[in-house]
Amino acid sequence: MHVVIMGCGRVGSSLAVDLEAAGHSVAVIDQAREAFRRLGPNFKGKTVTGVGFDRDTLLEAGIETADAFAAVSNGDNSNILAARVARETYGVTNVVARIYDPGRAEIYQRLGIPTVATVLWATDQILRRIIPEGSKSEWRDASGTIQLCEVHPSASWYGTAILSVQNITKARVAFITRLGEGLIPDEHTVYQEGDLLHVMVRDEDLADVVKALSHAPGDAS
Repeated sequence: MHVVIMGCGRVGSSLAVDLEAAGHSVAVIDQAREAFRRLGPNFKGKTVTGVGFDRDTLLEAGIETADAFAAVSNGDNSNILAARVARETYGVTNVVARIYDPGRAEIYQRLGIPTVATVLWATDQILRRIIPEGSKSEWRDASGTIQLCEVHPSASWYGTAILSVQNITKARVAFITRLGEGLIPDEHTVYQEGDLLHVMVRDEDLADVVKALSHAPGDAS
């Protein structure tokens, strides 16, 4: 996939290097040309000097063919504006913006713009939103046979009861993260866009769980 990143600070450069190492095509935008030094000599992606919400700059970075866009500059307003342009003007589906003010981040999330407000988790959380397939282990028991994983059901699960996961797979739902807050689901909780789903699962069952969740609930088999 092709990913456009606005901002080549510590988060943006780390994100770009990680994505390239995972085999993705990456273009990085920053107003300061010297910022690209953070990418290191082995970075093969594209670097574009300019403003991240400027049309010509975005086109040079390949926004028209981008699968994802991450706005991680040091300005909240710039990040939100660039994220909205990427989504609303160029139709990029996977868009995320880093916001320093947690209060504003929640507001923007309610408007449908995924945001990350915790600086220490920024790179990791943005990667999870840009590349939603599969799972990521968060904890393992002492025997090494059971783990707590963040998994990502397909969009076809939106509106489905969270606890249906337990009826269709061998996983057990531990909790969900919604709008930055943990929530223990009950029988009335449904899966919504932006939710992060955390499940307990045996190592031997993880692949089957991920496969089942990649399909619509009725097609999981």
